[in-house]
Amino acid sequence: MLAKRIIPCLDVHAGKVVKGVNFIDITEVGDPVACAMEYDRQRADEIVFLDITATHEGRATMRDVVRETARNVFVPLTVGGGIRTTDDFRDMLRAGADKISVNSAAVYRPALIGEAAGKFGSQCVVLAIDGKKSGEVTDADDPRFGMARYNVYTEGGRKDSGIDVVEWARRGERLGAGEILLTSMDTDGTKSGFDLGMLNAVCGAVSIPVIASGGGGDLPSFAELFEKTPADAALAASVFHYGTYTVDDIKAACRARGIAVR
Repeated sequence: MLAKRIIPCLDVHAGKVVKGVNFIDITEVGDPVACAMEYDRQRADEIVFLDITATHEGRATMRDVVRETARNVFVPLTVGGGIRTTDDFRDMLRAGADKISVNSAAVYRPALIGEAAGKFGSQCVVLAIDGKKSGEVTDADDPRFGMARYNVYTEGGRKDSGIDVVEWARRGERLGAGEILLTSMDTDGTKSGFDLGMLNAVCGAVSIPVIASGGGGDLPSFAELFEKTPADAALAASVFHYGTYTVDDIKAACRARGIAVR
């Protein structure tokens, strides 16, 4: 079994790290480069930057943030937010990103996934999926019949696409995504634990790595994630930004329960 990864996430707005709850109530946390350097010191396995403004000016700001971060940290960087074209991929990779995350743009034009994978390799393409519980699966021919259904949301969680999360994950893998970043809107920022149901549904449908996001809270919640789902990595923000735990704290708690971490 591959060792699990622990990944801090930094939502960036106007050059500052921010955090919200359930995708709302956004508050400023700090400087993105300084935060990234601290997480590098804590032995994070990767760092994710998400530009939540995603305007043209926001992308220019984000390139500067990525460029400065790449000069100062030595772990892989994933960057997302406002990525709409393969030129956007190229610009962020040139700035120092190792992987690029796409969300809304891929829903609106799925061919972007294949185009980016063809130019830069699947290992660079992370399909970010924001999912929210939307009832139950009602198709009697679906093996998930009677279980929870989750819909894909776009525009930073503001728009319900009506697309089933599991089906979209399968399609994203077929199109060439090398990894899935799966965020539960229901648990985002709540520190109440990861959405194990949605994670198991997606992990069971794809063969590419899945990063779990949304709900990381107390130390047992991270160990439980890896004990009860095949997720490859845990992504969190609040517990790191507010100093509740360090990356090392979470890794030590996982090791204490026999979970291999990097």
